Amino acid sequence: MATPTHTTRPTHTTPVITSTLPETSRQITGIALEGALVDLLDLSLLAKQAHWTIVGPRFRSLHLQLDEIVTMARSYADTVAERASAIGIAPDGRAGTVAASSKLPQQEAGWTADDDVVSLLVEALGGIIERMRERIAATDKPDPVTQDLFIALTAELEKQHWMFQAENR
Repeated sequence: MATPTHTTRPTHTTPVITSTLPETSRQITGIALEGALVDLLDLSLLAKQAHWTIVGPRFRSLHLQLDEIVTMARSYADTVAERASAIGIAPDGRAGTVAASSKLPQQEAGWTADDDVVSLLVEALGGIIERMRERIAATDKPDPVTQDLFIALTAELEKQHWMFQAENR
């Protein structure tokens, strides 16, 4: 008899991690957290792609600013995913999930002019901020702890949005 080369882990339909949140609050918060996770993971990918392919006279300063976005997005993505786990929602940051759920504008392949990168980031950050404000409102009653996380995250996103807008002429 052949020995299996891998084992299959069972899929759990009930939460393995429990929460003190009522089920309705947990579900509302879970949806908000999952949307934020997708936005943040896609933002980190978008900013890193732009970081690698930006060209133009503002290359150096924007190259560094894009790394700030990547660092912020990755850090908050981890915080958001861990918050979801803490309330019994399994976070889904798989590439297929991000690609299927993304609402961010996408960068064209190849080199991208610095002005186009700035416009792309202004648009992307503006959309995320709008969705984050909806998530802040949605989690007001169900989970103020998650709402607090969203408020802090939105402040950081708005700071970056301002800085990229200031790059526009």
